[in-house]
Amino acid sequence: MGAPSFRFKTTFALVLAASLAAPWFAQPALARGPEGIADVAEQVIDAVVNISTKQTVDLSTDKMPQLPPGSPFEEFFEEFFKNRRGQGGTPGPNGNQQSRRVNSLGSGFIIDPAGYVVTNNHVIADADEVNVILNDGTTLKAQLVGTDKKTDLALLKVDSPKPLKAVKFGDSDKLRLGEWVIAIGNPFSLGGTVTAGIVSARNRDIQSGPYDNYIQTDAAINRGNSGGPLFNLNGEVIGVNTAIISPSGGSIGIGFAVPSKTVVSVIDQLREFKEVRRGWLGVRIQQVTDEIADSLNIKPARGALIAGVDDKGPAKPAGIEPGDVVVKFDGKDIKEMRDLPKIVAETTVGKDVSVVIIRKGKEETKTVKLGRLDDGEKQASLTPKKDQPADDKTSVKKALGLDLANLNDAARKKYKIQDKVKGVLITGVEPNSPAAEKRLQPGMVIAEVQQQVVTDAADLQKRIDQLKKDGKKAVVLLVVSPDGDPSFVAIGLQ
Repeated sequence: MGAPSFRFKTTFALVLAASLAAPWFAQPALARGPEGIADVAEQVIDAVVNISTKQTVDLSTDKMPQLPPGSPFEEFFEEFFKNRRGQGGTPGPNGNQQSRRVNSLGSGFIIDPAGYVVTNNHVIADADEVNVILNDGTTLKAQLVGTDKKTDLALLKVDSPKPLKAVKFGDSDKLRLGEWVIAIGNPFSLGGTVTAGIVSARNRDIQSGPYDNYIQTDAAINRGNSGGPLFNLNGEVIGVNTAIISPSGGSIGIGFAVPSKTVVSVIDQLREFKEVRRGWLGVRIQQVTDEIADSLNIKPARGALIAGVDDKGPAKPAGIEPGDVVVKFDGKDIKEMRDLPKIVAETTVGKDVSVVIIRKGKEETKTVKLGRLDDGEKQASLTPKKDQPADDKTSVKKALGLDLANLNDAARKKYKIQDKVKGVLITGVEPNSPAAEKRLQPGMVIAEVQQQVVTDAADLQKRIDQLKKDGKKAVVLLVVSPDGDPSFVAIGLQ
């Protein structure tokens, strides 16, 4: 038994030796990676900075502070509130700590020799003091120019006694899947760290905000990389590293960067206005599902369905109505619902914009003078809502499982239905029926059937029966909640 074991070891050793002796050029090119990585890193690394922040933390409460996802302070708070101890704080009257100064580190990069620095908003959020640390160790005090929470970006300004190295933005729209990219930053406080990978995906929606459009990469991105640049092989910034998916807190090869196209638009406005001014259409939208598309004669399914129009918004005077489907905005195709908020937000406030809609199967063009999205008051206007309960079928009771009634004063009082709500009242929903599956509830009002107004139960029944007779596979209902919130719902008729 000894000989075979010896032969195996000898063979393994020979193979290993041959592998080590093989010249570098014998290795596959893909295994080595692109040769330009070192050149790019050497060219841009002096423009990449560490962001050091300090925050005074109130320790007099047992409640964990509300922090933005990925905040560099998360680790401290989790540890402190888990163990309920800390050192170096300010003592209160009873000798207990009342506050503590907390330090944290993130990343950033210089975009102008004049001292403008880009980073993530969550890196500097709530900080009392922000410093920028250059690659040579020089520390510069930073002033906050402006932030944008919706894209998690921030712009800082530093004054330096010597010229600063700056980097340029590239075009993220030209990125291809599989293209090599380089991340440089300050992971785990290890400054000047270079990692490389590829573009794994584009246009990722990770549900972090209304304008999600992330670049996904497998380049190693860890805590502390937030706010750092993602470069292409030309040394251009094509993204700002912002988030990771990781059960452990370390890189598992799924990182996300805000694309440079979004960053440039936001940063330019922060430099000019110290705030971001976004376009506002004044509508509430829904996804165009296959059922809705089929019912509205839209092939293929595309666009954003207008579920509601703000009475004081720009869309109303332009003639845009609930039930319209926006398929093009300012010359740009709206392929799916979430395209519309992003394109509207990026469009200049006050611009006269051409909007192509589909209404009752036919394309129409409207001109809208775009308003301004006002944070807080108007924020919900462009936030897509998920499909909500509503639906119907053929023989209303038999096929849909709905009990209907005409609206009257008694019904309005019982269900607290606003006077402006018109249509046919839902008084009952049969369990396990199509209507129940769509989560229709008593008190909701069906205002339209297939984009036609209905005023009484008999009219609604007649229209449903006719649609089934005509061979329609689905019907679209406009359902209004008691407080006047509308939504479209499609239900199969077959």
